[in-house]
Amino acid sequence: MDVIETGIPGVLVIEPAVHGDARGFFMETWQLSRYREAGIPQMFVQSNLSRSGAGVIRGLHFQNPEPQGKLVSVVEGRIFDVAVDLRADSPTFRQWAGVELSAENHRQLYVPEGFAHGFCTLGESTLLSYLCTAEYRAENDQVVAWNDPDIGIRWPVEAGQLSAKDAAAPCLHEIPPERLPRMTA
Repeated sequence: MDVIETGIPGVLVIEPAVHGDARGFFMETWQLSRYREAGIPQMFVQSNLSRSGAGVIRGLHFQNPEPQGKLVSVVEGRIFDVAVDLRADSPTFRQWAGVELSAENHRQLYVPEGFAHGFCTLGESTLLSYLCTAEYRAENDQVVAWNDPDIGIRWPVEAGQLSAKDAAAPCLHEIPPERLPRMTA
């Protein structure tokens, strides 16, 4: 397994070891001790699947309080996956990291607690699998505009299909600071 740092502490690209032959392949998508050694000390408590069609943008989603860390993998298709530091007291506040994840490259992105997560599909149909460090709580669910100019994500698409919630998402400067996660409790 290879671990690639993104320039934002804690946001990691994981390249699991893939063992393949003419029949197909095998890979471990998570193992507690190995991922702890790689810098992901949290336990995962929830597993999710998400299917998206062509031209879909999801996010930027975050949960506060009870922030969720996520380990994102693509089972089918490909995405441009993004993590944005929303921790108001972080030296990397508003900074983002993005990476292409696909069924072919087998990469994973670890999005730490206190970060927003979003992605856009880069193909016809995409199936994501992701593990979360905290359970989903609808009352804590929040969103930031995917195209917030103060964040400045360089998406590989001009626009895409958005949910009503994502289309109405506020820019980060419109969210009261007390609703944002913090590094220190």
